[in-house]
This record gives sequence, C-alpha cells and structure tokens, in this order.
Amino acid sequence: MAEIPDDSAALLQLLSAPGSAVFFDFDGTLVDLAPTPDGVRLEAGVVDALMLLARWHGGALALVSGRPVAQIDAMLAPLILPVAGVHGVERRGADGTRHVAATPDVSSVLAHARALAAVYPGLLVEHKRGAVALHYRLAPELEQLCLQEMTLAVQACPGLLLLHGKMVLEAKPAATDKGGAIAAFMAEAPFKGRRPVFAGDDTTDEAGFAYVQQIGGQGVKVGSGPSAASLRLASPDVLRTVLLAASVSPFKE
Repeated sequence: MAEIPDDSAALLQLLSAPGSAVFFDFDGTLVDLAPTPDGVRLEAGVVDALMLLARWHGGALALVSGRPVAQIDAMLAPLILPVAGVHGVERRGADGTRHVAATPDVSSVLAHARALAAVYPGLLVEHKRGAVALHYRLAPELEQLCLQEMTLAVQACPGLLLLHGKMVLEAKPAATDKGGAIAAFMAEAPFKGRRPVFAGDDTTDEAGFAYVQQIGGQGVKVGSGPSAASLRLASPDVLRTVLLAASVSPFKE
C-alpha cells in the first residue's frame, strides 16, 4: 500500500490564514470511526480547539456531516457551531437560522432496509430526515448483499441517490450534497468572501472537495483512497494534532 502524503504543514497554514472559511466533516475526520454510529468518542481538547478556531475566523467555521444537526450539537456540547446535517438536508447558519430542504419519501427504502436487518442481526439501520443508512461494519461479509438490496430499493424511489461509504450504504436526496451545503454557507456572513478549506474522509465528502476547489479553496482528504482533494492527511489523529496545534498559536489569547 502506498504511503499517504502528510500535508499537515499546509493545513496548519490554511487554518492560520485570516481569510479562511473552515469546514470539517465529523465521522472519520474529527473523530475515529467506530463499530456503530453512537460509539464514536471525541478526544479531549477538540471542542476547545474548535471554539478557538471559530473565534479566530470570526465565526467562519462549520461542520458538514452526514449526521443530523441534533447529533452534532450533542457531541460538541456546550459548543454550538454552524452545522449542515444529513449531507445538507438540514442546515443551521451562523446567525442561527435553520434551513430544511424538501426530501423524497423514503418509507419504502426504510422498510426494505429494516426487513434485511431483521434477517441479519449484524446490520444496523439508521433513519434520518429524508435518508436511510444501512451499516454493515459488524457484518462486512454482507457488503454485496446490502449493495444489491439497497440499489433495488433506491431504484424504486425517485429522487434518491445511493452513496457507498465506509461500511455503509446511504440512500439520500439526490438534490442535496455537501458541496451545496458549503455553497450555501459561503453565500452568507461570516463565510462570504473567504477562501474555503474542507476536510473530510469519505465518498460523501467528494462533492465538498470539488466545490471548494472550484472556487479557489482547498480540499483535505483524511485517510486512504482516491479523491479529488488536493491535500492529504493519514488519519483523524493527524488532523486532530494539526487542530490542537492551531489552537495554541496564533489563536491563544
């Protein structure tokens, strides 16, 4: 396996640049992946570092995640940041305004996924606003079966797109993605007019990388695998190290 480049110094420089707008994915980026979505753990110091970084950039820092906004808020409490959840279906701007996109009816896909999980206990179904995720991390041998079944379910439900992430298949609205969520933030204060940097780890983040680089920003891919991102970090631990270093200088008061 080829060694993953380490662009830590470049990322630290981007985080330090006064004109940056900073966007982070959550799972696999700020936190390590876990066997189940509720099993992730936020390392000590990350919330404080995010708070200092957001302050340095005048509030131009947001999380862009596949998780619902409420879950991100619970993970970061007491810190409240601008957040896009469910790949942009839900979004809370820096001024607190909440936006919710129209979504297709996913009830048939949800029923299909739940029926499959009832037969194979290693599968986990996650129902979000307008989306259904089928996790097979606890049963990796079922990947092809899950892909086949979720593909059939999504094909029968207009307006949905199937994303194949890290040990998860997610049916989400085709009209929303992380690139669109970042674009919406970039049209608003305090993000407007800044240069965006977005760090993420999975296929769901590729739309975000493409958008920020299209407008002159930088995408940062965390981990291995093909990506459009121009910068690379080996792991969430490396990203956290950069984030904590950034919280010391020049942000420390």
